[in-house]
Amino acid sequence: MAKLKTNYVCNSCGYQSAKPLGRCPNCQAWNSFEEEVPTASTSGKSGRGGLGGYGGVKGGKLTPLSGVGRREEPRTSSGIPELDRVLGGGLVAGGVTLIGGEPGIGKSTLLLQVADKVASRAAERGGGTVLYVAGEESLEQIRLRADRLGVTSDLQMTRDTRAEHIAALLEEHKPALCIVDSIQTVTVEGEGAPGGVAQVRDGTAMLTRAAKETGTATVLVGHVTKDGTVAGPKVMEHIVDTTVFLETVGAFRLLRSVKNRFGQAGELGVFEMRGEGLIAVDNPSAAFLAERPLDVPGSVVAATVDGQRPMLLEVQALASKTPYPNARRVVVGLDPRRVDVVLAVLERRLDLTLGGLDVYVNLAGGLKVPDPGLDLAVALAVYSAVVGRALPQNVAVFGEVGLAGEVRSTQMALRRAEEAGRAGYERLVVPPGLDGQAGVKSVEEAVKAVWR
Repeated sequence: MAKLKTNYVCNSCGYQSAKPLGRCPNCQAWNSFEEEVPTASTSGKSGRGGLGGYGGVKGGKLTPLSGVGRREEPRTSSGIPELDRVLGGGLVAGGVTLIGGEPGIGKSTLLLQVADKVASRAAERGGGTVLYVAGEESLEQIRLRADRLGVTSDLQMTRDTRAEHIAALLEEHKPALCIVDSIQTVTVEGEGAPGGVAQVRDGTAMLTRAAKETGTATVLVGHVTKDGTVAGPKVMEHIVDTTVFLETVGAFRLLRSVKNRFGQAGELGVFEMRGEGLIAVDNPSAAFLAERPLDVPGSVVAATVDGQRPMLLEVQALASKTPYPNARRVVVGLDPRRVDVVLAVLERRLDLTLGGLDVYVNLAGGLKVPDPGLDLAVALAVYSAVVGRALPQNVAVFGEVGLAGEVRSTQMALRRAEEAGRAGYERLVVPPGLDGQAGVKSVEEAVKAVWR
């Protein structure tokens, strides 16, 4: 019998090595390698013979595309509009969602709120329930959180984290929603210690298969590594249908989708953590602009898009005489390279003297938005800070700036303009082509349009 080759796998990122390493070269985690022995396969023998040279093994049944029926995936509302937006319209029957985030950020809180709302709707319709698999907390701890959040539905809970038993519960009860908190606590018989690479991978695959067969919408909570990615083998993210991350930005919690087989990836939901749980922020533009100073040079309201969601954010700039031989350029929340390009355009095309000045550019609120449409706002904010003139209060801007000083169009320009109009900004400084707006063709024209 041939000796099986042993691999060593990093339990933080899934990196594989032929020998154990003290530190993972991929994620830099220490002492994270575990031994993984592949199972023997009788069908993979080196000797080829018989039918087709593959030991007499026959291929499976083929189905032509024309013979496959069309079916719309049924969705169930989570009861939280912001979450439905991120998921592309709601929870999909048989779909598996992986949610990641730092410890204590509110993943369990959000999912307990969702469980309550889904269970209430299921009880009204007279079918289905919600199964909550508690792998990290006792049932008494979950009851305390449920009392704090005002949960009134009678959820079905279990502390049994064996993947085979969870799959059997799905087959027996066919719940409308199953929440597994967390996937790192799920065990598969004969696959080593809980939380290992093989355990997480095979547990995810088994629960995904059970969700597809029973039509149960399933949500898996995943731990994250120190760099913010989901801990465990990368194949886990390929198995699930949707991957979302919950992150902290200032006083808000942002839920962002990075993969979605049933909707648009990159969607954004904004929440605020309160005593009664995570509360959706219906108007993020007003929330992010609530503390904006008025009549201050260097402050510009920019219409941007994060995913498919238009928002108004404040771009701030400050210019001061530098005490150092080389002037500093500090950028927070924006792409530093794009800001450098905008500063070069201002010096070359508008003869704005920036030599000897430290320039600080900040996207207020703590967000990080790699949107080229913020270029014009950066240009006007820096110009305003250098010349010491504040922009009028009713002006909002967006547009990409080219090396020739031209202002280029941006994606979703109409939705940006509509968001600015809803917020009460009457004057828009935008690229040409937008209905009802004259538009500016260059940064120089934009400066003249603002201070006309």
